[in-house]
Amino acid sequence: MKDNIQFELKAAYAATREAKRLSDEMKRKLLYGISTSLSEHADAILVENKRDLDRMDPEDARYDRLLLTADRIHSLAESMRQVAELADPTGVMLSHKILDNGLNVEKKTVPLGVVAVIYESRPNVTVDVAALCIRSGNVCLLRGGSDAWYTNVMLVKIIQDVLAQLGLSQDVVQLLPADRKFVHELLTATAHVDIIIPRGSQALIEFVREHAKVPVIETGAGVCHTYVEETADLHKAAQIVANAKISRPSVCNSLDTVLVDKSVAPAFVALLVPYFENYGVRVFCDADAYRLFKSLDYPLLEHATDADFGREFLSLQCSVKLTSSFDEALAHIGQYSSKHSECIVSEDAEKIAFFMDTIDAAAVYANASTRFTDGGEFGLGAEIGISTQKLHARGPFALEKLVTEKWYVTGDGQIR
Repeated sequence: MKDNIQFELKAAYAATREAKRLSDEMKRKLLYGISTSLSEHADAILVENKRDLDRMDPEDARYDRLLLTADRIHSLAESMRQVAELADPTGVMLSHKILDNGLNVEKKTVPLGVVAVIYESRPNVTVDVAALCIRSGNVCLLRGGSDAWYTNVMLVKIIQDVLAQLGLSQDVVQLLPADRKFVHELLTATAHVDIIIPRGSQALIEFVREHAKVPVIETGAGVCHTYVEETADLHKAAQIVANAKISRPSVCNSLDTVLVDKSVAPAFVALLVPYFENYGVRVFCDADAYRLFKSLDYPLLEHATDADFGREFLSLQCSVKLTSSFDEALAHIGQYSSKHSECIVSEDAEKIAFFMDTIDAAAVYANASTRFTDGGEFGLGAEIGISTQKLHARGPFALEKLVTEKWYVTGDGQIR
């Protein structure tokens, strides 16, 4: 029985010397190799994934996040190749000048070092983080949840086997034990870890923020609103709201609250109900919205409480509120938003511009589903998560943000 993870922490720190020296060609070769190996071992991955799934209630909101299929493994392999084809973010010259005293001063991008990621029930994160860290010359420490343990062990074994085949240290990508007793040790490992990124529930994020001594980049929970403004194309609005809620409800960019202008609410809800009925979406409504859905005999209906606004549902559930004005809708979003992704459906260019300029969120949308908030969809390749904070990274936290800056100063004997 392990008492600590000091061996893993020290090995990761030592491996940064090798990771930082990897050539662009070697990084690409490594990622292409891992991509091929993932595809070749798809059946073995599914076997291990089933072991994890068998331990979880299929009704659990985390089940879909844990689930891998042949198509999802193919997508992971393809995303690995997409990351390989992105430009290397390290070694980029940010500034260059020669001072009056002859000193040559350059500023370049360099890897962060050891990147630790704490996450829950998401084996895709294992692959995405490894890909991004390898491409950016970082070492990664992966601390997945116990729910995905067997899947993560298999995925990391595949990655480490390719590292070994290319004569590289397997410590570049490590899976830490899922035992919670080691979390505090990781969060306080300032001598060996450069940054920690929590990805998961709000409770996990708050725990990491509260206890970490290592710098933290948050990937926040998504409480996402779609506001159907009075000038909206209602057919378009119904499709956008349905897609944002139904396409994959367990992820952070899915819709949680629909705000509808009262003047268009009857016509809009009549268009929305068939979508929601077809997928069995449970709706938590304020008093006005409840009467409207009830008049259409919508079966999965609840009276909303205050707790149903500002709630991340992560399932086929959402809240609905009717608003009397544009200002009321903006005030509601301002009060309950987690600053992840917010949308307005409108044909009023002035209101769209005001909404997008003033709503405080990492991503704002006009007439499009919030489900697009994703590193792959934005052309960034894979992502570690969606950052809702404002320092270093905001929005999809991807390859371009896994670097920091370093000054290179070359002289010829100058003294001060």
